[in-house]
Amino acid sequence: MNKLKERWGISSNFQLIIIFIVFGITGSSSVYVGSPLLEFLSLTKESFPDTFLGVSFYYVLRILIIFPIYQILLVAFGFLFGQFKFFWNFEKKMLSRMGIKFSDKPH
Repeated sequence: MNKLKERWGISSNFQLIIIFIVFGITGSSSVYVGSPLLEFLSLTKESFPDTFLGVSFYYVLRILIIFPIYQILLVAFGFLFGQFKFFWNFEKKMLSRMGIKFSDKPH
């Protein structure tokens, strides 16, 4: 636990617990919120052929649609739990690894 706290730049076990709670709530919520959106877009499992490629394509699309929802909810729940700074920095770091850069400088 100490290595994780050091890596994330946090000092208390309480903050670490809050961060784990936010990750848990966000994961569950993104799937819960994403399911009606997928149904609205007619992207149900039954819409794809019952083959390996059909099922694989369904899950890839599902992940691609739920991923942005997860990102937004992560920062939102982080804000609600008083950990906005941690999750905003976490988000910027993760997205920069994907090639999306953020600038902290005002324009």
